[in-house]
Amino acid sequence: MFKPGDRINQYRVDELVARSCLASIFRATELTTGRKVAIKIPSIEAQSDPITYQRFHRENQIGRKLHHPSIVRIFDDHDRSRAYIVMEWIDGRTIRTILRENGRLSTQRSVRLAINVCEALSYIHTRGIVHHDLKPDNVMVNSADEIKLIDFGIATAGGAHRLVLCHPEEAMGTPDYISPERVRGIRGDARGDIYALGIMLYEMVSGRVPFDGCNALLIMNARLNDDPAPLSTIIPGIPLPLSEIVSRAIQRDPRKRYSDASEFASDLECTLGLRQPDLPDHAALAGGSDNRIF
Repeated sequence: MFKPGDRINQYRVDELVARSCLASIFRATELTTGRKVAIKIPSIEAQSDPITYQRFHRENQIGRKLHHPSIVRIFDDHDRSRAYIVMEWIDGRTIRTILRENGRLSTQRSVRLAINVCEALSYIHTRGIVHHDLKPDNVMVNSADEIKLIDFGIATAGGAHRLVLCHPEEAMGTPDYISPERVRGIRGDARGDIYALGIMLYEMVSGRVPFDGCNALLIMNARLNDDPAPLSTIIPGIPLPLSEIVSRAIQRDPRKRYSDASEFASDLECTLGLRQPDLPDHAALAGGSDNRIF
């Protein structure tokens, strides 16, 4: 185990930040530049398990391709003496930590954070990447309320082989945020990330997730059989359009959700007055279908 002051190639370990059975994350300093970074080192157990190690490799492989201000940057260093991932150091807290401290967030702040996450999702989705584990723990927020999407450990990229993991819950994601189609064993697509963000927005605004239970199985079964209470019925004063937006994002049938993250963001921006709602076309005025909230 590394301790402060130890060297990992050109990096000096400064502090242990987090540890799990799969990996440890350290704050470190790149000695050649003085740059602060985060280093993720797989555990001995993870390195000895080919399937778990594949997950670590996939995260590094996908992360190096992403260059967006709302996504954690992974640096492509060479000549390493062991396996590790080098990421930009983020001064901030996860949305999970913020929720624990505050219970719930203001409606306006929740919507703004969700719009920023939409922008990150739109970027990865247009590149054929699906996160598959979007949750409050995987979104960092800095002092300016700017977000960074992190942890692409079970993400998939278009054309890549399916990532098989030892435990089904690892492949599916966190029970509170996984989509109904993944509960049914269907791999799903980008609309699964939209579903997860809808659940997150519901939680940020209300302080609770829409489906609850004493174990993961009950939580997952609930989303297959039950309709969540609309936000407008549990939080007084919530704008009805916002409640309808969230309800659309977490529809059981992925075909009834937003087709992409930019459309989701567009409706959210209307609730803040950042843009005018799109006018219905002639077909909608004549009685055709129109799924827009506004």
